Amino acid sequence: MNPPVALTIAGTDSGGAAGIAADLATFAALGVHGACVVTAVTAQDTTGVHAIHPVPLDIVAAQLEAVLDDLDPAVVKTGMLGTPEVVRLVADRCDGRTLVVDPVVVATSGAILANEEVVAAYRKHLLPVAAVATPNPDEDDLLAPGTGITVIRTGSGGADVLRRPGHAAHALPHDHVATSNDHGTGCTYSAALAAHLAHGLDLEAAARAAASYVVGQLRHSKEWTLGRGRGPIAHITPPTQGETA
Repeated sequence: MNPPVALTIAGTDSGGAAGIAADLATFAALGVHGACVVTAVTAQDTTGVHAIHPVPLDIVAAQLEAVLDDLDPAVVKTGMLGTPEVVRLVADRCDGRTLVVDPVVVATSGAILANEEVVAAYRKHLLPVAAVATPNPDEDDLLAPGTGITVIRTGSGGADVLRRPGHAAHALPHDHVATSNDHGTGCTYSAALAAHLAHGLDLEAAARAAASYVVGQLRHSKEWTLGRGRGPIAHITPPTQGETA
């Protein structure tokens, strides 16, 4: 039986913790075949983002056409899109698909990763066609999505918050892991959400399963000492009983 297909449209992370690296690793861990469209190449490590090189629009479009025309992904997940033109392209080509928008505009560190034009394009073009957006608190405040958009506000320390049109906002509690090894957590969560949606779970069940997966990976990496800054969340599966580490 074929696995479901999920597509990530995002930037690279040379440190391997976030972006497409996190997305593809998460898809694989959760039994989903991952396809990718690279929107930007970053010079990035555990201490921060040092440089961003946007991929030309025509190359982004060519990658997107290749995947959509051949693999027909069940879910499309976005990360760093980089330019307003790419935001509009994705909104146009992915309208009508199950679209998980991780609006990578403010890093956990507080660094701004998108200018005002990109933020405006998210508000006008991409968020209105999303099945769900997964902003962190700073991104949620910056984007201020309207009442017609389903949002899971992440990173609230022990609970995410689900807001859906016509429903009261409610908390989705999960365990909190005290660790500084949390680089890539937002990407991992949104990728896990996309993977569970691709498997057919409803939104709330997928959100709870995604949070559980992230908590498990944070527990696995909480004592790591990789890098000089905020270390990466784990993207490896511990050996099962009887296997050699």
